[in-house]
Amino acid sequence: MGNLRLTLATSEYDHTRDLVTGVVPIEGVDPVWLQLQVEEVFHRFVRHREWDVSELSFAKYCALTSQGDRSLIAIPVFTSRVFRHSAMFVRADSGITTPSQLGGLRIGVPEWVQTAAVWGRGILQHQYGVDLHKVDWFQGGVSHAGRQEKVAVKLPEGMRLTRMTDRSLNDLLLEGEIDAILSARPPIASAAGDGRIVRVLADARAEEEAYVAQTGVFPIMHTVVIRRDVADAYPWLPQSLFKAFSQARDISIARWRDGAVSRFPVPWHVSFAHESWRKVGQEENPWPYGIEANLTTIDTFLQYCFEQGVCEKRLSPTDLFAPQVDAGYRD
Repeated sequence: MGNLRLTLATSEYDHTRDLVTGVVPIEGVDPVWLQLQVEEVFHRFVRHREWDVSELSFAKYCALTSQGDRSLIAIPVFTSRVFRHSAMFVRADSGITTPSQLGGLRIGVPEWVQTAAVWGRGILQHQYGVDLHKVDWFQGGVSHAGRQEKVAVKLPEGMRLTRMTDRSLNDLLLEGEIDAILSARPPIASAAGDGRIVRVLADARAEEEAYVAQTGVFPIMHTVVIRRDVADAYPWLPQSLFKAFSQARDISIARWRDGAVSRFPVPWHVSFAHESWRKVGQEENPWPYGIEANLTTIDTFLQYCFEQGVCEKRLSPTDLFAPQVDAGYRD
């Protein structure tokens, strides 16, 4: 009997590239890989389940799980992790220089059930004292009108969200109809560098370093999920995938540690990497997979999800991941 033929879709990362190229095999699997922009991966998989294994927004997966959707099961592999203090944008002439000033204002988000937005709102509430119920929230495309939610939303009582279909959040901000945007991708006026839209925090990295030092949270953006029918048919698959993703990550980290040649187009890339890993408390295990090593981050995120209505009930980390990949396996 030959290997199982599976389709997998992720964005492009150095820590997954050796899986995609076949340098790292997946035990028992002949993979067919698609590498796409994450927005396309999420849209096509959430709406149509077009492949067997997929990178997926952590918020969308948690939301679906809380709603009783059992069509997917995750493995504790986290392809993308990004701090989101830098995801807050305002007009340059607004006079807003700290997130605490966003309380009671009008804030746009690309989707309510977007991982970056969940982290951003959680940071506003818990670090800067912003009452999320006193904000007027607007949902729409950041730089292009028409973006829609991919997962059903049931907001907490008293929280207000207006759908915007005819104009982008970028245009609404420039026209003064909203006061800020909370988005993983910068609005086009900011990305173009025309100066009219700026980040709330001029030195977001300093705030992010203080946040991780205080909380121990290294924000997770995306995880890897398997269609439940596939995982049920092949119960060995979650562990095979976990081992392969872990091996590919380890090779990637070894590339970063190699200072003999310019592995990346970044001067002093080795010292830069070690400094960054040290500041997030992960110098020995820079990009941890597994539940145990990420328990604080996962539990914090699930609390934010519940408070914001992204999850209909308060989930625990063990609700999310395949039991085959348990704490007894050390990545």
